[in-house]
Amino acid sequence: MSVAKFDRIMAEKVPFVGDMGIVTESLDGAVARLRLPFNERYLRPGNVICGPAIFALADIALYAVAWMKVPVADHAVTTEATVHFLSGAQPGDLIAEASVLKAGKRLLIAQCYIRSAVDNALCAHVVGTYAMPPVVKAG
Repeated sequence: MSVAKFDRIMAEKVPFVGDMGIVTESLDGAVARLRLPFNERYLRPGNVICGPAIFALADIALYAVAWMKVPVADHAVTTEATVHFLSGAQPGDLIAEASVLKAGKRLLIAQCYIRSAVDNALCAHVVGTYAMPPVVKAG
């Protein structure tokens, strides 16, 4: 999966990603790296980035690794996610790095680390499970 193809898929199928300004930095076959550019709308009291913005970035990064494993992951859906918020994310860009832990026929389990681009602090660790669509064989 190329960055350009994934970005095209997101623009067509999940326009919310574009609304947040999320940038796909790399998809190397094993790791998806995405960036959430800073927006003051994401700040919460305490001058840290809010949890919903952090989780949205993680969920999209996890979705990216699902696309890297399955040729058409249109119908892959998050069935479970555990978020560990580890430190307050300072105002600035956030970087997500997601990778697959286990890919089965029906479920994909992946993890994502969210770091602050300001100070490289580990802000969150997310483990998610995706229900994967069945692979349809031609003919």
